[in-house]
Amino acid sequence: MGKRGASARDRFARAEFSWRAPDDIDAALLERWQALADMAGEPNIFYEPALLMPAIHHCRGEDDLSLFLLWKGAPDASELIGLMPMTRSWRYRRWPFRHIANWRHANAFLGSPLVVPGAEEVFWTALIRAVEARFWGGFLHIQGLPLDGPLAKGLRRAGYAIGRRHDVVQVRPRAFIFAQGRDADDYYKGAVRAKKRKELRRQRARLEELGALTEHRWTDDEGLDRWVEEFLRLEAAGWKGGEGTALASSPETAAFFREAMAGAAARGQLLRQGLRLNGRPIAMLVTLRSGAGAFSFKTAFDEDLARYSPGVQLQLMNLQNLGDPSLAWIDSCAAQDHPMIDHLWRARRPIGSVSIALNGRGRGAYFRGVRAAEELHKRLKQARGK
Repeated sequence: MGKRGASARDRFARAEFSWRAPDDIDAALLERWQALADMAGEPNIFYEPALLMPAIHHCRGEDDLSLFLLWKGAPDASELIGLMPMTRSWRYRRWPFRHIANWRHANAFLGSPLVVPGAEEVFWTALIRAVEARFWGGFLHIQGLPLDGPLAKGLRRAGYAIGRRHDVVQVRPRAFIFAQGRDADDYYKGAVRAKKRKELRRQRARLEELGALTEHRWTDDEGLDRWVEEFLRLEAAGWKGGEGTALASSPETAAFFREAMAGAAARGQLLRQGLRLNGRPIAMLVTLRSGAGAFSFKTAFDEDLARYSPGVQLQLMNLQNLGDPSLAWIDSCAAQDHPMIDHLWRARRPIGSVSIALNGRGRGAYFRGVRAAEELHKRLKQARGK
C-alpha cells in the first residue's frame, strides 16, 4: 500500500460500524447524515436525507431495509464517515439467488455510498465484514456504482487486501457533462452538427408561431406545490402514464416526489426549469444539486407537440447552467442510448454493478455458482445474437 493509503487507514484506524433500522432514525442521526452528505467525496443526492427519507417512507414496500453506518470512532459518539442503505433479497435478476445489496427504488439513479474522502477502502472493508457477520448467506451486490471514481478504486483495494473476489458484472455508460464554467454556446456548437442546430431553430420558430413561448427558472420554493402538480400531470399524460411508470401512476411515488421536492427546495438543492406556451407548461425539468455537481432527475414534455421537440428545446435552455462556476458536472440520470439526451450530452461515465464474494462456509462455492450461471447466460445470449 502507498503512503496515501496507509495514512488514510491510520486516520480511520478506530472506525466502527453500526446498523440502524429506518424506524430508529432520529434527529441526531439526520444531522450527522447531512454533514456527511455535504462532505462526501462522491456526491449522491439519492442517498441524501432529502431524497432517501421520502423514499424509505413511501417506496420501501416489503423490503427488509437497514442503514449501514460507519463512524470514525464509537457509534453515535463520533463523526459519521460512511452510509449506505442495505437490503436482503431472494431474487437476483431473473434467478432465485439470495444476496445482500445496496437498496434503491425505481426512481433512484445512483447507488454509490456517502463516504468522506480518504475513507473509501476502510468503508468497503467494514461493510464486507459487517455483512459477513450479520447475514446468513449469499453474496454482496453493489448496483449503480460509478466505476471511474475513488469509491470503485477503494472497493478494488479492499477486495484485494482482504482476499474477497469482486467482479464487475454490468457496465452501462451514462451521458454526462463536465461543466466547469464552459461557454454554453461553444459547447452546443461542438456537440451538435450545424444541420441539426438549424433544424432545432426551425422547430423553435414554429413553436413560437403557436403563441407566447416563455422560459422559466426557479431555485427556491416559489409556487412549488403548483409546479409539482403540473409536472405530475404532464408526465402522466405521456407514454410513461400509458405504461404505468409515471410518478403519478401510484400514490406512493407521487407522495415521494412531492416530499422530495419540498426537502430539496428547503436546502437550496432544487433547480426547476420549464417552457410554457400561452402560460401552459409544455416542457419541465427537475435538476438536483449535490456538492459540486447536479443530477438531471426528471423531465416531462407535451407529447402532442413532439414535432417541435419541446424536450430538446428545454435541454438547450438547460445548457446555460454550464456557465455556473460552482458547477463541475451534470449527471443526466438517463438510460443508455437515450434518444433525446445522447446527442447533446457528449461525455460518458461508466455506471456498473459489482458482485463480491463473502467469506464463510459455502459462500465461496455459492458465489462461483452464481457467476458461472451469469457467464453461461451471457454466452448463450451472444450466440443467439449472431
